[in-house]
Amino acid sequence: MKESTKAKKTIRTQVNEMRLAFPARSVNERAARSAVAAFISVLDPTLSELSDVKCAVSEAVTNCIVHAYRDTPGKGDIYINVRIFDDHTVKITVRDKGCGIENVEEAKTPLYTTDPEGERSGMGFAVMESFTDKLTVLSKVGKGTTVKMEKRLGVEPDEIKKTDGKS
Repeated sequence: MKESTKAKKTIRTQVNEMRLAFPARSVNERAARSAVAAFISVLDPTLSELSDVKCAVSEAVTNCIVHAYRDTPGKGDIYINVRIFDDHTVKITVRDKGCGIENVEEAKTPLYTTDPEGERSGMGFAVMESFTDKLTVLSKVGKGTTVKMEKRLGVEPDEIKKTDGKS
């Protein structure tokens, strides 16, 4: 008998979703990370997991505010989509319709920044990557950027059913 060398694909079922849209203003960054943290709290994350998610969301939203709409401050919107799956995976998408990124791989390089004043550290994507299990960045110049983050929280998968009122 031959063993299959193909990796088994995990089938997840989405159990909840939240969508947010708000103006790209720095005053809204705290609300965005708090809303995401509150939404995923049904999974009973550890303080460390919650801090990781909040930090990653904060960096993604800050990138939209500072970079995506740099030529039109406060004029664009940020869109966040958070999905919770039955295996306690959280998928967070942060999207803008700003200027886009010309070279995503270069932008993901630690210490790389497009800030002419040098006030930014260029660590946003590195921070997001370090606090999540998976980071994907898609961008088109003049169309915007989408940052997809994924993190599996360390709670037993059956626990989510209890928080949803199901037995």
